[in-house]
Amino acid sequence: MFAIERKLIDCTAQERHQKRQELAKPVLDEFLSYLHAIKASTKSGFGRAVQYTLNQWKYLERYLRDGRLEISNNRAERSVKPFVIDRKNFLFANTPRGAKASAIIFSLIETAKENNLNPYAYLTYIFKQAPNLDIQKNPDAIVRLLPSSAPDFCKVPKAATD
Repeated sequence: MFAIERKLIDCTAQERHQKRQELAKPVLDEFLSYLHAIKASTKSGFGRAVQYTLNQWKYLERYLRDGRLEISNNRAERSVKPFVIDRKNFLFANTPRGAKASAIIFSLIETAKENNLNPYAYLTYIFKQAPNLDIQKNPDAIVRLLPSSAPDFCKVPKAATD
């Protein structure tokens, strides 16, 4: 499955969806048939693995329905790793508001990374622009702070992301 995905890396979401139907769906269908045909005891490690896979099947095949989805959650796991590492630090937040502020900053930093933005430049941009926005009068103004609207100086050069 991962070999198929490597071939689709440069495809659009729509192309990826179509290719997955052609290439990946038959492989998954055959694997599912194999799992149903196995008569392994659920008391054995193999049997538990088969049962676990069958129980998780609807989540596994979900990536076939949308070309924007990834086959693996590795990127999401990497994104939450800093939170897991710093979890102990949150125990020492002086107030709930301080802990919430830390979580918001972590979220902004990870969002910047996922959108190929320099976190420092992006945060600086947000902190300079946000006080000047009147979201009471113009709630749509907040869109200017989203990663997709970040100015070029916030973006990581393409060669650095490859």
